[in-house]
Amino acid sequence: MDRDFLIELFSDFGPVTLRRMFSGYGISVDGTNFALALRAGVYFRADEANIPQFEAEGSKPFQYQQKSTGKVVTVNSYWELPARLFDDSEELAGWARTALAAAQRAALSKRPRTPKKHAPKKAKAPAKKAGSGGRTVKARKAAKRK
Repeated sequence: MDRDFLIELFSDFGPVTLRRMFSGYGISVDGTNFALALRAGVYFRADEANIPQFEAEGSKPFQYQQKSTGKVVTVNSYWELPARLFDDSEELAGWARTALAAAQRAALSKRPRTPKKHAPKKAKAPAKKAGSGGRTVKARKAAKRK
């Protein structure tokens, strides 16, 4: 898929940023990546809120085969856009908004939480050596000087 086709495809959704990624493009709005356009098709960000929508259309999650092991890896966070939406830019825009919302929810869940405030640590008592009669090293040295 070429750049011009993708810009046209998302025209009813609004302006998108396309960045070269893997064998295609990452598609984002305001720095939030919500879609991938690869040789195999267009994949939208998905989560528990919109995966049923993809399943109802018979879509599948993104899959690729690792070169080193030959293992097939399934990426459940990106699902293939139904082919019928390539001819309906208005409905595609609605799906894109849903995918953007899923990407924003995922970004929120990854943000670092504010660290918890801990009670101040208690100062440790000086170490006592076994057989020193309970005296600290400092106390034993002082006793030797006398």
